[in-house]
Amino acid sequence: MSQPTSITRELIRKRAEHNEGVIFSLEEIALHQQNICKIEHIDLWCPSLKIIYLQANEISKIENVRRFKNLEYLNLALNKIEIVENLEGCESLNKLDLTLNCIRKLSSLTSLTNNYALREIYLTGNPCAAFKFYRLYVIGTLPQLESLDGVAVLHTERLAAKANFDYIQSEILEQEYIKTHNPPIERASEIRRQLRNERECLATADQTPSKPEINRLVSKDGRVLNSNQAEVNFKLVEEDDTIILTVKLAKYMDTSLIDVDVQPTFVRVIIKGKLLQLVLSTEVQSDRSVAQRSLASGDLVVTMPMVKDVVKPRDNSDIPALEPIA
Repeated sequence: MSQPTSITRELIRKRAEHNEGVIFSLEEIALHQQNICKIEHIDLWCPSLKIIYLQANEISKIENVRRFKNLEYLNLALNKIEIVENLEGCESLNKLDLTLNCIRKLSSLTSLTNNYALREIYLTGNPCAAFKFYRLYVIGTLPQLESLDGVAVLHTERLAAKANFDYIQSEILEQEYIKTHNPPIERASEIRRQLRNERECLATADQTPSKPEINRLVSKDGRVLNSNQAEVNFKLVEEDDTIILTVKLAKYMDTSLIDVDVQPTFVRVIIKGKLLQLVLSTEVQSDRSVAQRSLASGDLVVTMPMVKDVVKPRDNSDIPALEPIA
């Protein structure tokens, strides 16, 4: 197994090449898939960060983030976090992604009640997401939310959550107590196992040159690779100033079985625990990208505006009806 990685100045500078290596004024940093076990130092070295990507690491605790007054988006998907905590000081936090972690204590969301700027949160794939009344509890606890797991919060849901909150809360607390010792869900374990295997393959690549390595997510020199472990049909095209990914899916597949992660240089789709990863021809605006399901066919459509150009208006008359997903 790969050794844990610490967050060092050298690592930060390497990831700050787009900012000429200057780390103090950084507003965005990508530290995903680095085998990081602890969040440390970046709050002191990079206090101006607005976007932090820390997905697919080995982080078990949210810590050392209180100083990020300007932080708007924090991605901690695919880690080992069990409790939502220590985010009270992130007063600008707008979007929080905790997909596929190990959160069982849903009541720890109360620590976010004073994060008034929070509009989106993702908890798909955590044990707590299977709780009865999960969605109503989250909506009742965090009334400032506009979207939960990529699905817009409805006015009727707010009313139901408010009217029945005491009963819902008691049900959640009982389920927390009963399921405290349940193992993490298999999908999270599968992806983490895949990432660990990848790191081990990279470490031993020089010793086994004649044996091809399959299902690799990252090349030996650190480049993200294409992978279609999900074995799905897809189409990736450029249209005007946008890259559009269309993935053929069964019309009635449950949307909760799909997870989409758009990064500036690649897009990753997890379908029933299996991965589709595609390298993009040009950098995209991950925070403005949208994933939707076609109401007519069930296909997944991921629309990713390019960074280099201003997004131009387009004629939507021929586009089928779509519904948002996480």
